[in-house]
Amino acid sequence: MPASVPEMTADQAVAKAAEMLGDRAARDAPLGRRTTYRVGGVAALAVELESRGDLELVSQAVQQSGVEVLVVGKGSNLLVADSGFRGLVLFVGGAGPWGEFDVRGEEVLSGAGVSLPVLARRTAAAGRAGLEWAVGVPGSVGGAVRMNAGGHGSDVASHLVEAEVFDLGTGRSSSKTADDLQMRYRHSALRPEELVVTATFRTVAGDPSASLAAIEEIVRWRRENQPGGQNAGSVFINPEGDSAGRIVDASGCRGMRLGSAEVSPRHANFIQADPNGRSGDVFALIREVQRRVKDHLGVELVPEVRLVGVFE
Repeated sequence: MPASVPEMTADQAVAKAAEMLGDRAARDAPLGRRTTYRVGGVAALAVELESRGDLELVSQAVQQSGVEVLVVGKGSNLLVADSGFRGLVLFVGGAGPWGEFDVRGEEVLSGAGVSLPVLARRTAAAGRAGLEWAVGVPGSVGGAVRMNAGGHGSDVASHLVEAEVFDLGTGRSSSKTADDLQMRYRHSALRPEELVVTATFRTVAGDPSASLAAIEEIVRWRRENQPGGQNAGSVFINPEGDSAGRIVDASGCRGMRLGSAEVSPRHANFIQADPNGRSGDVFALIREVQRRVKDHLGVELVPEVRLVGVFE
């Protein structure tokens, strides 16, 4: 919260932000169902970002209210509490600057709302190679920069030239490199109030046919080895030199169920949520798997999934 803002409760901050945002913000907006888990509660306040002008309006509201902020793209790495989120959610879609795509020689510029599978395919079709791996990550570019998403032997940090970041707390934009963002495995130094607007990636010259063939091979592998349905991909970070899925399986957790959540029988590092299930069940199952793995193998698994709201 900015130093000049009087301390407020979460509800007071939401009310102040709502007053400033007017009809640009929705109250009690669906949030959990807009994640890939499709469970969890609502956002106290939400804005669908459509233009850069929205950033200025939201920034003023954030600075004067101190409301907690959550930026959501595809929601592919979030588990929202059943009680929801007592703050302001900013939904980044594919319209306006968020959907921008431009090949600039060896570099590809993408808006934060572009999905990684689309980025991979469009880059390959343009004769640029190096981002084929991104087809296997079901998130958006903005979220991928925030968590240094990766798969199939590569990640964002390996290709990021710079990201344009807007700081809602100051109302200023800046360009940040991978070093600036202190990227490491599934982590960056981006703060909640910092929002990725665009990202520029380094690529190499490639043959579109070869790149598209590599993409289809990744898609085939995922279909054969990973479950579909309501999940957020890998639940736990792979310990160095090992696989979280193997560890969970070796601890007897494959197929384990708690309420409306289940460790996938197909891949033990995935937890599935039932339709109309509870995020509390997913959370409880994550904790139970951690406990069993710790007791059985002495390994402390760290979740990749980001928890939103308060879990009992």
